Amino acid sequence: MDESTSEETANRRPARKARPNALTAFETLGRFLEADQWFPQVVDEQYAYRTYYKGKNGELRIFAQVRVDLEQFIFYAISTVKVPEEARPAIAEFITRANFGLRVGNFEMDYSDGEVRYKSSLDFEGEPLTDNLIRNAVYPAVQTMDSYLPGLMKVAFGGLTPFEAIEEIEG
Repeated sequence: MDESTSEETANRRPARKARPNALTAFETLGRFLEADQWFPQVVDEQYAYRTYYKGKNGELRIFAQVRVDLEQFIFYAISTVKVPEEARPAIAEFITRANFGLRVGNFEMDYSDGEVRYKSSLDFEGEPLTDNLIRNAVYPAVQTMDSYLPGLMKVAFGGLTPFEAIEEIEG
């Protein structure tokens, strides 16, 4: 994820009024990521962390953000490989098929640059963001992205149809 995209720009520290509960949530997120050995780095001028995750099927870039103005936690597991332009329609079908039936989170693709990511999020307005809530958003996201990564690569680069790739993963 490009750290200068409009979503993150809207959450720059000086630009939005931060709610106290959200500031505490950002601290909780940092402590959780450290304790869980994610080795997070703070993203400059944002209430966000970046790190990496090594799964069975590949490495993922991670972006974990607290929207301090809205009291929301957003977690992205991002493929390190961008989809070539000619494969984007097939990948759009692949992620649409993959999204159907998912209970926590969803796949997204940026058509302009081919970035594919898995997003998990929650609104914790008025409630503390706890380690368990973070864990329940983070781990399904990285595990799902890692599980679908081989199919994504086979559709983007290996000639498999979206239907065939989903059947191979979910079948």
